[in-house]
Amino acid sequence: MSTLEIKNLHVQVETAEGPKQILRGVDLVINSKEIHAIMGPNGSGKSTLAYALAGHPKYEVTEGEALIDGANILDLTVDERARAGIFLAMQYPVEVPGVSVANFLRTAKTAIAGQAPNVRAWVKETKAAMERMRMEEGFASRDVNVGFSGGEKKRHEILQMELLRPRFAILDETDSGLDIDALRIVSEGVNRIHEESNTGFLLITHYNRILSYIKPDFVHVFVDGKIVEQGGPDLAVRLEEEGYDRFLAQV
Repeated sequence: MSTLEIKNLHVQVETAEGPKQILRGVDLVINSKEIHAIMGPNGSGKSTLAYALAGHPKYEVTEGEALIDGANILDLTVDERARAGIFLAMQYPVEVPGVSVANFLRTAKTAIAGQAPNVRAWVKETKAAMERMRMEEGFASRDVNVGFSGGEKKRHEILQMELLRPRFAILDETDSGLDIDALRIVSEGVNRIHEESNTGFLLITHYNRILSYIKPDFVHVFVDGKIVEQGGPDLAVRLEEEGYDRFLAQV
């Protein structure tokens, strides 16, 4: 069992007008097997939190810490954070021409585990995971995300997560652009990993619809770079009905 503790996190980005402060003191604790949902209006800093934790160079941490079991991951490089257990499912997964899905997955597993998996066992495990994600066998030979539909990209992200089993998974608007069938398949994958592992989840979304498939333990409202309210699943329903006006008025 592990804990991801975000303490007083401040993050800025460089713009044409100079540095712009995005996160203004985020405090959040996520334990193993917990599902935390972050909801908020556009521009509130939700994705900034995700990319700052993952180590994107565009996002500069000016204050605060992010600790996994007491160790500050902000001192680590991107690959070191991944090996420490951080996984980011991106809103817009990037294309990697010339690298097949099969090679990408095995290379990632080798980097995380510190040694290459047994070939026969790995092929069997990958094939079974692809079947669960409703992916055809030929998918493994395709270049990563090249020519993929939106649903295929998101299913590939969940496939990675299922094979790598991170300590903490950050899902940045994974429901964005998904039709009903793809949303169900992706959600089933997340729920399966939640049931079979100790992964803790940080689920960033605009809408309550994915939360009808993936039940959060906690819901956090993000406005103007910080958490302004917290609650249970009922809070997400209220946000769907009422919107964010009352929070924006306070800001």
